[in-house]
Amino acid sequence: MATALRNLSEVNSSKIPDASNMCFGIVVSEWNSEITNALLEGAVSTLESHGAIPENIHVKTVPGSFELVYGAHQMALKDVYDAIIILGSVIRGETPHFDYICQGVTYGIARLNSISEIPVIYGLLTTDTLEQAQDRAGGKYGNKGSECAVVAIKMAKF
Repeated sequence: MATALRNLSEVNSSKIPDASNMCFGIVVSEWNSEITNALLEGAVSTLESHGAIPENIHVKTVPGSFELVYGAHQMALKDVYDAIIILGSVIRGETPHFDYICQGVTYGIARLNSISEIPVIYGLLTTDTLEQAQDRAGGKYGNKGSECAVVAIKMAKF
């Protein structure tokens, strides 16, 4: 469903499991930090609002979005997390770099989900403009980080 048709932060709380006994890893890109920090705030506050305790939310940063795959893989190897969330933002520029990064991260996270014992939640914003990213990082379309946290809780319970 297109984001313009649904707010990323709107959820039916009665359908979200209790997260008080769950442990989450979050890997967040430092690139486009205005956006990724907002995504992180959304994810953490949503996890906590559904019972996750702060000590069970472990955040690691990586320099850019391409490194999210490595960070998530390293977290998955630790075997302590119920789910891992990746958070990043790639904004289209003038070169094909955007396409390579988006494709590489998407493929890498899909591969991790097929080989890992725990779910890795895809929270990479891929937008044409900074404004579109802001709209999805707490702006008019809600917060993708919050949506990813809900997905993480549900998939951890899967």
